[in-house]
Amino acid sequence: MTTEFFLLLVIGFFAQMIDGALGMAFGVISTSAMLAIGMPPAHASALVHTAEVFTTGASAASHIYHRNIDWRLVRKLGLAGVLGAVLGAWVLSNVDAAFMRPFVSAYLLLMGIYILFKAARIAPMRDTPAPWIAPVGFGAGFLDASGGGGWGGVTTSTLVGWGHAPRQTVGSVNATEFVVTVAAATTFFVELGAAPLQNLIPLVIGGVIAAPFGGWAVKRVSPRLLMIAVGILIVALALWQLARAFKLI
Repeated sequence: MTTEFFLLLVIGFFAQMIDGALGMAFGVISTSAMLAIGMPPAHASALVHTAEVFTTGASAASHIYHRNIDWRLVRKLGLAGVLGAVLGAWVLSNVDAAFMRPFVSAYLLLMGIYILFKAARIAPMRDTPAPWIAPVGFGAGFLDASGGGGWGGVTTSTLVGWGHAPRQTVGSVNATEFVVTVAAATTFFVELGAAPLQNLIPLVIGGVIAAPFGGWAVKRVSPRLLMIAVGILIVALALWQLARAFKLI
């Protein structure tokens, strides 16, 4: 086994640990790693989404077992997310959509700051999904497939920012991500062919090993601490992506 194999295995493990516990970051971290080793954006996104078919399935099972799911959120996010993912995968396979990333990063930065503000004030949580959840799911699915990551960042930050309980939000977003990822990966397969196994296998192994811990962790962290962690992660990722977009790093 090569050094690259173990590196990708470690990346898959830690990316999924963060994603399972905080509802975001697997796509962003893994895609960034693929781009760093020289893979084209469309192929990097295709590889990551193929790996996520396995990792999100394991993560969804963990959150279902720990009862972190709000099925109303899943239903509203799921269908819209699938439609957005199919469109986003097709666009990335045929059109350069890189110009959208700075705008998404700016949005995430604002949402992360807002979440930290709400965590400080301990705002009350809502129990009923709002009517704008489907549009959020569509936009997140499109941005995730076209940009190689962002499903969890957009959906988790928006839902938690607007007052949904962090535990159920993270669990529901992770569960819904499975069907969204299957839709994106299938579209990439039709457009670009199968992902290279030498990169796919270590990502899958690392992610599947880490997946069960996410559902366990989010069940035991207090809502306020979870909101703070989500907010800090969103702000950090957004600043990093903005710095890359403007070639500051």
